[in-house]
Amino acid sequence: MWKYTAQVDGMMCGMCESHVNDAVRKSFPVKKVTSSRSKKETTVIAETDLDEDALRAAISATGYEVGEIRKEPWEKKGLFSR
Repeated sequence: MWKYTAQVDGMMCGMCESHVNDAVRKSFPVKKVTSSRSKKETTVIAETDLDEDALRAAISATGYEVGEIRKEPWEKKGLFSR
């Protein structure tokens, strides 16, 4: 699984976060997506590689400015993982 963290400028409220999350969900088969206006970022968890240009385009289409996108391996951490 992969974790993508995109810098997103312009989110001012919870609805802004929701618009970005919905745009990502509609564009990609993701496990989880969360946005934080205070951190100015959107985090996406996906089982497969995502096209970073398409991710940037999906978020930009909502009217927000997308900066750097970081990709890193991700493992679910649960009660029984080490």
